[in-house]
Amino acid sequence: MIKAENIHKHFGGFHAVDGASIEIAKGSITGLIGPNGAGKSTLFNVIAGVLPPTSGRVTMAGADITGLPPHELFHKGLLRTFQIAHEFSSMTVRENLMMVPEAQSGERLWNAWFSRGRVAEEERALARKADEVLEFLTIDHLADERAGNLSGGQKKLLELGRTMMVDAKVVFLDEVGAGVNRTLLNTIGDAIVRLNRERGYTFCLIEHDMDFIARLCDPVIVMAEGKVLAQGKADEIMQNEAVIEAYLGTGLKNKIKAGAS
Repeated sequence: MIKAENIHKHFGGFHAVDGASIEIAKGSITGLIGPNGAGKSTLFNVIAGVLPPTSGRVTMAGADITGLPPHELFHKGLLRTFQIAHEFSSMTVRENLMMVPEAQSGERLWNAWFSRGRVAEEERALARKADEVLEFLTIDHLADERAGNLSGGQKKLLELGRTMMVDAKVVFLDEVGAGVNRTLLNTIGDAIVRLNRERGYTFCLIEHDMDFIARLCDPVIVMAEGKVLAQGKADEIMQNEAVIEAYLGTGLKNKIKAGAS
């Protein structure tokens, strides 16, 4: 689905991404892990068109998408969420979802004046779809709540819901578990798995919670210092000495040893 080849992204003399290459298979849930400063979010931003690469190439289903802006990638079905949710805080949860689909009739002044019936019917259809999405995510009871009043985890679910309002093919999730309690994180994980299995979504997610990664992701890609350090199944990654030393640290190393004993 996605192939990023020999990606470099430099900020002056700082090489945030330094020759990283990854592949994201269609229908997979791929995990991307690494310490802060490893280049994970920068690589996400390059793939998703937020930042142009200094060099390298990105393809989606074989087509070159290198440097395409986010709105063009949105049309192709590539969506990206952010570590800090970007909701319209004064609008309701339902309205936030209804905002997502493009080319709505009501966006044209002429239609708003002279095609009110068509605009109203389109909005009713969008509201029905939004309610279906909220039910799928088990937050339908929040449909009329202002989005700014949601908890961090609920906002992450809302961001996931936005991807369901369009024809998403591949979704990049940046630290979906940041600031989220364990119960809501499990709900988010369940939704990701269902979207993957039932609707064919391809996911790539950055996350520091290794239990969450191990539950959802295969394969797991490890980055360090702008490069890809290792790739494999979660249990293999957690036993990889290079990964333990370079990223996971002595704390997890001791935890692994304690578990083995």
